[in-house]
Amino acid sequence: MSSELEQPEVTEDSIEETAELKEPTSVKDLEEEGEVAADYLEELLDIFDLDGDISIDVRQGRAYLEVTAEEGSNIRLISDPETVEALQELTRIAVQTKTQSFSRLIIDIAGSRQAKVDSLTKVVNRIIEKVKETNAPVAMKPMSSYERKIAHDLIGEAGLISESEGEGKDRHIVAKPAQ
Repeated sequence: MSSELEQPEVTEDSIEETAELKEPTSVKDLEEEGEVAADYLEELLDIFDLDGDISIDVRQGRAYLEVTAEEGSNIRLISDPETVEALQELTRIAVQTKTQSFSRLIIDIAGSRQAKVDSLTKVVNRIIEKVKETNAPVAMKPMSSYERKIAHDLIGEAGLISESEGEGKDRHIVAKPAQ
């Protein structure tokens, strides 16, 4: 393992190439994506002298990497949700560059992603109750595509309808009563 990370150079050509990346089509492709991502993350952890074990899984058509460590580990230094999102994006770019495939991988560090999902679930459940009580649509705050997917699933399971509205950073969900 080298001590320097291979940082993909972002150019106008590489942005165009990213738009033409193929989708992973099999569990094998997603497992390969996970292996590439794990190698990249392992190098990052080594550079920052952080302890962590990386496990790879395939969930809902995505490579899912979980970085865990023993109690008292210094891994918590990078478990802040914004830091995890940034590391996920860097890792995703590295994977796409290496595999030439579009990546929708998910990274969880020290359980921070699961904590965020649990928190989002509580918010969505309150929105569901409000829609059921008022029988009127309720707009949620903007969120990432991953968070919107979770919210759409929860809202659908509750027998309601949900739609994404807005563009870019303003993209949000509106939960509505079933017709």
